[in-house]
Amino acid sequence: MKKKIVFALFIPSLVLSSILVYSKYLNNISFMSFTMTDSILVWLITLGLFVYYLKLEQKPQLVPAAMSNEKKKCEEKSKDNNKPDVSFRDVAGLDEVKEELQETIDFINHSEKYLKMGAKIPRGILFHGPPGTGKTLLAKAVAGETNSNFLYASGSEFVEKYVGVGAKRVRTLFEKAKKDAPSIIFIDEIDAIGTKRNIESNNEKDQTLNQLLVEMDGFNRSNTVIVIGATNRLDLLDEALLRPGRFDRHIHIGNPNVHSREEILKVHTKDKPLDPSVDIKKIAKKTHGFSGAQLANIANEAAIFAVRNNKHLIDITHFEAAIERVVAGLEIKHPSVLLKEKNMVAHHEAGHALIGNILKINMIQKISIVPRGQALGYVLNFPDEDRYLFTKNELLNKIKVLLGGRVAEQIIFNEITTGASNDLEKATEIAKQMVCKYGMSSLGNVVIKENYRFKYNKIENEIKRIIEECYDDTMKIIEENKIILEDIAEHLLEKESISGEELDSIFNKHKYQLKNAT
Repeated sequence: MKKKIVFALFIPSLVLSSILVYSKYLNNISFMSFTMTDSILVWLITLGLFVYYLKLEQKPQLVPAAMSNEKKKCEEKSKDNNKPDVSFRDVAGLDEVKEELQETIDFINHSEKYLKMGAKIPRGILFHGPPGTGKTLLAKAVAGETNSNFLYASGSEFVEKYVGVGAKRVRTLFEKAKKDAPSIIFIDEIDAIGTKRNIESNNEKDQTLNQLLVEMDGFNRSNTVIVIGATNRLDLLDEALLRPGRFDRHIHIGNPNVHSREEILKVHTKDKPLDPSVDIKKIAKKTHGFSGAQLANIANEAAIFAVRNNKHLIDITHFEAAIERVVAGLEIKHPSVLLKEKNMVAHHEAGHALIGNILKINMIQKISIVPRGQALGYVLNFPDEDRYLFTKNELLNKIKVLLGGRVAEQIIFNEITTGASNDLEKATEIAKQMVCKYGMSSLGNVVIKENYRFKYNKIENEIKRIIEECYDDTMKIIEENKIILEDIAEHLLEKESISGEELDSIFNKHKYQLKNAT
């Protein structure tokens, strides 16, 4: 605006100055002597200078252009995500989290009774937990329950190479939220800008974080604006961001338990034609450790399988195929696996199943040597109930189950293959946690962090000792029950897959020969 006023004053001043110069020094020159060519030339030069000025007005430097358009972008984005039509009815499970959020919702809807008691509205709520558990859906539901404007932003949107752009975007976002209050600002993947600062760093990300801290700590209390953040890595966030007054409440949103899984599956199958034989409760038990996003994917994949098979109803076989698709990957229709390799894979998977069944670690649902994804075979097993604590012996048994495939290869073929790489990786990780995190080793009841490099050799030796002892125990179990191993492998080579019930019948056939682990 100032630039336009100065320009408006500059034009008459330039004309007046030209007249004065002409009257002083050029009064002997007559304009009548100008030819048409001279006039056209003057007009073209004037027009060219005017066009050049307009281009300068429309195309400022790159960084100011990026900053000047932030408000427009934010307004356009807010129109798309203004007031979501999502409520807690659309959020299955997570009853404890919804109950925790009810106070915040009631505060926004009936703030006068809280203000009368001197209570202050929470400045921010931080959702943290594994991916796919419903953090974004919950934020939308809070906005829907309070009829608030919902402003969505991803942490990566504030990260730019130009200093000041990210901070400008933060200011613009909060200005829009205060203007349209009550508002919910949801910042997804907030760890992209909220990571811990150090003394030496002073980059664009730090400037953006500083601006976020100021906005969360300083916006007007009369404006009902709540910031909801979501992250998978709470340990990476700066302490200044986590303190009360900014993110007052930290809510962990983990993978659903069996009851929540059942409710989630009901939500995602309510508009799907299910066969009467489908038992949602049994499917919920078979999907231990699955996130809400994975459960939604299973329901969708089951519907796709039903359409592919020209069925009008979705039955249990479609759900089982969907679970295998999500867990093990895409089935390879025409695998080019050598007979020798197939025999090795059959004994490898039989080794896992044998140890798992004897040690009673998990409920085995299916064993297959049909290649899926990058795996030539797999054992589908889940615990029959939700577990939150594991004993040292149970963790050791988990390692033995993982080592069962390689031990079977060693006993039957006197050779080992590359097929056990993923098993060894998981077994080593469990042993590492036993040593460094759970205090379940000869190093004592201590937690050993990564930066304790002076204990590196001791840690490695302790992990190796645990793995070797489990390997020897697994070797003993399989040698004593070798006949059962061979029987399972033969069934796999013949049928390519065995259900949990068929596996139980094989064990019942050899129940008098079965030798349990000591």
